Amino acid sequence: MEYVLRTDKLTKEYLGQRVVNEVTLNVERGTIYGFVGKNGAGKTTFIRMILGLAFPTSGSFELLSEKDISAARRKTGSLIESPALYSNMTALENIRLLSTILGEDKSRSEDILKIVGLSDTGKKKAKDFSLGMKQRLGIGMALVGDPEFLMLDEPINGLDPTGIVEIRELLLDLKNKHGKTIFISSHILGELEKIATKYGIIAKGKLVEEITAEELEKKCGVRTVIKTNDSQKALKIVSNMGGIENVEAKEDGSIVIADVVENIGFVTNELFRSGIIVSGISTSDNGAESYFIKKMEEG
Repeated sequence: MEYVLRTDKLTKEYLGQRVVNEVTLNVERGTIYGFVGKNGAGKTTFIRMILGLAFPTSGSFELLSEKDISAARRKTGSLIESPALYSNMTALENIRLLSTILGEDKSRSEDILKIVGLSDTGKKKAKDFSLGMKQRLGIGMALVGDPEFLMLDEPINGLDPTGIVEIRELLLDLKNKHGKTIFISSHILGELEKIATKYGIIAKGKLVEEITAEELEKKCGVRTVIKTNDSQKALKIVSNMGGIENVEAKEDGSIVIADVVENIGFVTNELFRSGIIVSGISTSDNGAESYFIKKMEEG
C-alpha cells in the first residue's frame, strides 16, 4: 500500500485548547479521501498544518514519502476556503500569472482550463463568474505545477445544485483520468458519499473513525430484520439458504440480513417448518448521513 499522507498523533493547540487532537490518519494513493466533520471540528486547521500554514504543537506527518517537506509541498495543490483570484483578470490570465509566480510552465494554462471546464470563458473577468465557476478556477489554480496530491477545503460549500454536480464530476475526473489523489474536507455528507473511497470522521478535533466506502456501505445499506423466538436457530437455517449472505443474530431474538430479501415468504415458511415463531418482519435503511452524524456526536 502506497500512501501520500500519513499523520501520527498530529496536534494543534490554540490558547491551551486542542483544536486538532492527536489525529492519526492514512491517505492511500489514487483515492478520494473524505474528511468529514461539522464546522469548527478542526478540518481546516488540520489541512493548514499539512500545507505549512500552521505549525503543529506536537505529533508528526509524512507527505508523499518525501524527506524534504518543501519538495513534497511543491507536489501538493490546495484550495482552502475561497479561492484567491484576481477579480479583474480572466481565468487564463489568473492561471498564467500564478504559473509565473511559482516558476511553473505557463504553456499548460489552457490545458488546465480545459480540465476544469473553463476553456470557453474567453475575456470574461473572474469577478463576473458564478460561485461554481470561481471554485473550478480555484481548483484549476491548485493544478498549476501538475501536483500529485490535492487538498481541498470545503470546495462545494455554498454552491447551488448545478455547481455541486460540476465540482463532483471534476473531482472524479481528476482522480480517474488524471491520476490525482484528493483529500477533500466537507460537512455536506450526501455529496461526499457519492465520490469518496475512504472517510475520516473528525469531531471536536479528534479522529473518531477511518472507514472505507465498502465498509460504510455494509454498515449503512438496506437491512431485513426478522424477529423470532430463537435467533441462533434461525441464523443457522437462513445461513444455509442459497442466495442469502451476511446474516447476523441479535440478542433481542431477531436476525438481521444485510440486504433486501425478495422471497421473504419462502424464508418465513422455512422458519415455521423448523418450529420457529416469526413475530415481525421489517426493512430499514441506515443511511450514511445518519451514520456520520452519530459518529460526529461521539467526539
